[in-house]
Amino acid sequence: MNKLVINKENLLQNVQKIKEHAQINLPDDNGNQVKIIVVVKSNAYGLDLKQYVQFMVNQGFDFFAVSTVQEAIEFRKQGFTQQLLMLSSTGIKEEIKNLIENNVIITIGSKETVNQVCEISKEMPEKKIKAHVKIDTGFGRYGFVYENREEMIEALKKLQDNKNIEIQGTFTHFSNAYYDEKYTRLQFKRFIDCIEVLKMNNIETGMLHVCNSSAFIKFPEMHLNAVRVGSAFVGKLAFQNNMGLKKVARLESQVTEIKEVPKGFNIGYSNAYKTNKKTKVAIIPCGYINGVDVQVGRDMFRPVDKFRYIIRDIKDALKKQGHNVNINGQICEILGRIGTFHVTVDITGKDIKVGDKATFEVNTTLVNSNVERVYE
Repeated sequence: MNKLVINKENLLQNVQKIKEHAQINLPDDNGNQVKIIVVVKSNAYGLDLKQYVQFMVNQGFDFFAVSTVQEAIEFRKQGFTQQLLMLSSTGIKEEIKNLIENNVIITIGSKETVNQVCEISKEMPEKKIKAHVKIDTGFGRYGFVYENREEMIEALKKLQDNKNIEIQGTFTHFSNAYYDEKYTRLQFKRFIDCIEVLKMNNIETGMLHVCNSSAFIKFPEMHLNAVRVGSAFVGKLAFQNNMGLKKVARLESQVTEIKEVPKGFNIGYSNAYKTNKKTKVAIIPCGYINGVDVQVGRDMFRPVDKFRYIIRDIKDALKKQGHNVNINGQICEILGRIGTFHVTVDITGKDIKVGDKATFEVNTTLVNSNVERVYE
């Protein structure tokens, strides 16, 4: 049976390193410390929401964040009562009401959302609505556009005048913190400029936070009052870090069949691979439905992106071996195309038998939800 194994020791080490890094510039003059908001979107990055959140609660975390209404409701269904921030703004009345009814901190990023929230506050006068304001500093998704300051001020004054609505924080999101330092600093400046304008207009900004995992590591001077950390906890970063963060999960399966095939034998769909000698192969019931060699979609809008992917593909093509799997500590090459549920592996000359453990490195967010998650 396939399972995604989460190494609790590695996860705990990552937690400790991240806690230390969060306090690198603090406490400040007022004795405040940076708040870590634990992002648990996409089923806690594929690690199972219930088990992952409970692990984090046991480490002292009490503030979490998700990206969708469905994730927020599931968080509450699992029985967790900790602070929960919905990172995306929505102007859909039913969604806002659902979030408020489940004691979720909403994000407000447009005048349409402001109008809906004010209307809901009249319908639910017994509810104290908690909110964070999002400013779009150049990402092009949720949030008030940083240049439209008059619209932002007018909308937020309307919120502030409503005694049932409490603005607890203000934030933005960086678009390319892992690669583009210049643009990240520009976004940060835009955010700080907006905050100063809001304060000049006597608008409460609450907790300020801009850093995702990449910015949290690369730009400690931008930590402000809080940071949003998700992928760093699981050791999944877009760049090499110097913090020693470890990958925390591996996909495990077993060898279910072994056989020898002759020279010139086709392996896998489309006859994409043909053996060049008599070959001993193992069959493992783990394919792309389990996340094996599955990649997220490529962004091909800019020529530089196309060039980057071409270079990466050329490097992969020139490698002596293709995709590998670890079977009992022995690195074995996957032959042919990866199937939906199976892979065929070259084990020629290796001491491998049916039942031996096979381990894959995978993107945990892409592992099928039917695969069991085991913390050990």
